[in-house]
Order: sequence, then C-alpha cells, then structure tokens
Amino acid sequence: MDNRTDVRWELARRFELIEWRVFWQGRINRYDLEERFEISAAQASADLRAYEAAAPGNIEYDPAERAFLPTAKFQAKFLALSADKYLAQLNAIQTSVLAARDTWFGSPPPAAVLPALRTVAPDVLRQILATIRELRCISVEYQSLTSKRKRKIAPHALAFDGFRWHARAWCLDRGEFRDFVLSRIISAGPTEPFDSNSMKDVEWHDQVELKIVPHPKLPKHEQDAIAFDYGMRDGMLALPVRIALSYYAIRTFNLDLDLDGISPERKQIFLENRDEIEARRADAKARTKVLIGAGD
Repeated sequence: MDNRTDVRWELARRFELIEWRVFWQGRINRYDLEERFEISAAQASADLRAYEAAAPGNIEYDPAERAFLPTAKFQAKFLALSADKYLAQLNAIQTSVLAARDTWFGSPPPAAVLPALRTVAPDVLRQILATIRELRCISVEYQSLTSKRKRKIAPHALAFDGFRWHARAWCLDRGEFRDFVLSRIISAGPTEPFDSNSMKDVEWHDQVELKIVPHPKLPKHEQDAIAFDYGMRDGMLALPVRIALSYYAIRTFNLDLDLDGISPERKQIFLENRDEIEARRADAKARTKVLIGAGD
C-alpha cells in the first residue's frame, strides 16, 4: 500500500530506502541513510524512529548486527516492490547505464549480463526526440539491409522490441507509417515543420493479445514447468502488445519458428492465435490507409 501522501516528500523518499534495503538486502542501519541522503546521524536516527511509528512491526533492531532487520510480518507501505524493477536496475548497473549510487542499491550482488550489441548515437537520439516533441520531420541517412540512402521521416514515438530501439514514424518517401532502427541512423538533420497526425497510425494505437501456450508436443510435466516459468494462467499467457510491435514480439520469442522445424525442448512455447494476429495487422494497415485517404 502506498502511503507516501501521508508524509512529506523527502521523508517518504527515506522511508522508501528503508523498505528497499530491508526487503532486498535484509538490513538497514543509520549510516545507510546518512550516506545516501547526506544527512546527520541525529536525522537518520529520527527517520528510523519515524518509520517505526509509521509502519509498526515492520522492522526491529538487532544489537548483534547493529542494524534494523525486517520482521516476519514485514509489509512495504511506502514502496511498490517489484522484482522486475530490481533486476532492470541491476542490469543497468552492470552495463554502466546507471551508477549504483543513483539507485537504492548499497552493494549490488555479484551479477553478469550480456553486453548490448547495438548502440545509438546520442546526437541522433537527441534530434529524434526533438522532432517528436516539436511535431517536425527530419532528414536522416539510413542504413537498411540493402542500401544506404537519405529518407525523410516524421517520428511520433519510440519503441523497443527486446533488442533494438526504433523510431515509429511517418515515412514521407513511402507514404506510410514504418519503423526505423535508431542504431541504423547514420546522421540526422535538418528538420522542418510537419504533423504526421499519429492518431491515424492504427497499428500503433491498437493492441492485440498474443496467446502463448507451452509447446503442445512437450510432455505434460514439462508443459507445467513452462507454464509456471512464464506465469501462465490456465496454461496460457495472454500478452497484450501494440499491433505495430506484434511482429517483433513474435520473432523475439521465437514464435515464428515452424512448429515441426525445431525440437519442442528448444522452442518451449507456441503461439495459438497467429492467424488472428496477422489478420489484425492487415486490418490495421487497411484502416490506416482509409484514415490517411480521408484526410487528403
């Protein structure tokens, strides 16, 4: 339960750190607060007493550890606990995207992550962001798989497919909404005023559910393990994605692979409604063309 509105902002932040450290690292002491917020020892002690009053029974002082430890009935009141957020921050620390001091981590646990294979030029990203913000179009030198050429695009959003960042944009050359991989933009600029009217991008605004199930050719006990691993309910994971990202989601999760062309143990999961998704994608493209035509 979020009780941050019950206390002033700066104290709520310190309460968040207390809960983060005792939940994820099993302890917190006065020095942790002193170091993270650059406050006095007296203020840190007062904060810990204030937290005990605001969340009674959540922590208790252990003289042997010289630290506060979580009790068996600990329940976070000021912090939304999320394993995904914890691991995302740990990944960011390991890849030098964030410094540990910019997170609630004290000492990050031993960890290793694969390095990113693609990088985006900061100046390119800055210009794409400005173009989105200011409703403009921009000339870019773009390296596709087949050629390098100048293109004029009007981006209206960014999208991440699990491996690469894209600019979702109206392509003035092709007369349609397309995705442009940011790491393939060699240079960008100049810009000029242009409203792509992104509300006509039906593929971007509409969603579809990927209905993912364990591979049907796996033994029952292995299907059960995979269902648990993916957090499936009643043997299925209904994954909502923008229609524009459904193509990438299917490829990222290897759901485009032929059911009989790879071993069930390697594939593990299967897309039940692939025909529906392809039909929704075609329908969204058609509706976008109608909307664009109506505006001409």
